[in-house]
Amino acid sequence: MTTNHHLTTSTSTDGLREATRGPVLAPTDPGYDDVRRVWNASIDRRPALIVQPSGVADVIAAVRFAAERDLPIAVRGGGHSFAGLGTCDDGLLVDLELMKGIRVDAGAREVVAQGGVTWGELDHETAAFGLATTGGMVSTTGIAGLTLGGGVGWLMRKYGLSCDNLIGADIVTADAQLRHASEDEHADLFWALRGGGGNFGIVTSLEYRLHPVGTVLGGALFYPAVNAADVLAFYAASAPTERDELVTLLEFTTAPDTDDFPAEYRGKPVIALALCYCGPIADGEAAIEPWRRVAPLVADFVGPMPYSELQMFFDEDYPRGMWSYVKSHYVDDLSAEAISALAAAGDARPTKRSFIDIHHLEGAPARVEPDSSAFDERRVRYLVMFGGVCADEPEMKRCRDWAKKHWSALASYGTGLTYVNFMSDTDAAAVQAAWGTAKYERLVAVKNQHDPGNRFRFNHNIAPNP
Repeated sequence: MTTNHHLTTSTSTDGLREATRGPVLAPTDPGYDDVRRVWNASIDRRPALIVQPSGVADVIAAVRFAAERDLPIAVRGGGHSFAGLGTCDDGLLVDLELMKGIRVDAGAREVVAQGGVTWGELDHETAAFGLATTGGMVSTTGIAGLTLGGGVGWLMRKYGLSCDNLIGADIVTADAQLRHASEDEHADLFWALRGGGGNFGIVTSLEYRLHPVGTVLGGALFYPAVNAADVLAFYAASAPTERDELVTLLEFTTAPDTDDFPAEYRGKPVIALALCYCGPIADGEAAIEPWRRVAPLVADFVGPMPYSELQMFFDEDYPRGMWSYVKSHYVDDLSAEAISALAAAGDARPTKRSFIDIHHLEGAPARVEPDSSAFDERRVRYLVMFGGVCADEPEMKRCRDWAKKHWSALASYGTGLTYVNFMSDTDAAAVQAAWGTAKYERLVAVKNQHDPGNRFRFNHNIAPNP
């Protein structure tokens, strides 16, 4: 591979600068250190070069440049990856930050958005027409990364995962060709993009199906941590009968130190029910009323709000610059033993920002034919994520050890697979566990066709056959 020294000579960098309209940054350029950093501060990589394309032509030029110099390519959309993906050492980082175009077709209920768009930006545009599609649960998350990994979000039980609402994508593959992937064009690639992660090229735009969404009932109820077992037991009993309009997750977390919490709970462990009801507000209030009687309420922040406002409700809980390590399980049943394991993990959280999320899935995603996309585990009831989060390196070992220990303790209750978007590990065994053997082998076949040299490998990598 060509060395950094040669890459950063004026001849090499000028070649890329001449071929692109967007900025090209070498390690000695002003702004390089700011751009190279990602949301997860535990990841500290130094790309040989960074390009910020202004459009598809720049992306094509960047991929061609990398091929000529045998450079691997990292791709960044929103940069919000828990695993700290979207950067690299000694390769070319293609940062889509400047590609923010969004076009809403309200009549067709469709939207096309470029690869650098975040969910907050997309929701702002679609909300003007009373429309939305399933996005993430934090507005600063990029649309591309979330969708390519599956896309758990507030509308999923009614309208499906983000990848279920994807109807087309433009992608520059390793041969520097732009392809449109859909059910009718490059169907194998379209299958892989819906859940297979960023293994197959640079997605420059995504086309989604939209749905009527305006005011929702959303927010969170907070309970004392000592009531966790009772709250989890109620979740296990009530989840099977939840209406598709209701999306819920339970979170072991820490109450904020703010005036809207009772003084005795500020900064203390709590368990929260976060929710969105996408339907008539009165029906939503009736659906969650039993939750207000499960255990003593510390705080009640549930009420009608615009969907785009709910999308920003938890943004402050996920600030840029934190150190994080995450692992996840799919779990079919919250048995008494599983509840005990989760309660023990909640009691042992190593830092105030560390959390456990328990998402209720089912609904619309479970009615999609499992083999229709790369995303797997459509029939399972819960998705559990252990998030070890801290402010600096000294605490990181405790966070990682805690997540690994309690993930292992829950393993016997899981299906053996994991959700690629909630996975910090990138080793081969962990990656295969995101899809299972059959789908992994099919993904390898798509990788062999579109990226046989593994140019795109700074991800949860599906390695091509040698």
